[in-house]
Amino acid sequence: MKKDFWLERWERAEIGFHQDEFNPYLRHYWPDLLLARDSMVFVPLCGKSRDMLWLRERGCPVLGVELSAIAAQAFFKENSYTPRRLTSGKFESYDADRIRILCGDFFDLTKADLVSVGAVYDRASMIALPPEMRERYVRHLVSILPPATQILLITVDYPQPEMEGPPFSVTAGEVEALYREHAEVRLLEQTDVLAQSPRFQQRGLSRLRESIFLLKLRRAE
Repeated sequence: MKKDFWLERWERAEIGFHQDEFNPYLRHYWPDLLLARDSMVFVPLCGKSRDMLWLRERGCPVLGVELSAIAAQAFFKENSYTPRRLTSGKFESYDADRIRILCGDFFDLTKADLVSVGAVYDRASMIALPPEMRERYVRHLVSILPPATQILLITVDYPQPEMEGPPFSVTAGEVEALYREHAEVRLLEQTDVLAQSPRFQQRGLSRLRESIFLLKLRRAE
């Protein structure tokens, strides 16, 4: 999937993936991470997610990465912030009230960018990527995160032939296969949500399940 796909989605305001409300799984399961206050949270492919506000309100500074400048600018404007803007390596950085968004390519991030991160919140990143990109995504993510970082991961699982992603179907088995060499993988919940998802019913899905995982990267040996 090319960068232009997502840039054009934001330019055309085709952002059905955006949620106006705080994610209920985030609110329910975030305490399970037992993070120290002031632990930085990384949000990959963050868009203009309001979940970043929820995390900041819990005392966590937030670092997001987002390809589209439209999305990054909209987040701050819609939440009445005037961010500081500067160039940081290959990224344009927007920063206000302990929320910083790096505008650029996720795969250009380095360990230095994420050195202070204690946890990752991935609601919309892995499911945004087609199968051929997900292994590369996980490999890069774990290579730049500090050891023992925790990841709260939310995926959707449906019969992939019934709908063209994104969001793409990611099974629990695939999550286990992608992360087991790097992390402890704990499945917290699986819930059938098709009945509450008319948009996906209209797209012809016969099944739609959301899965929530808590991953903990292994410590460096």
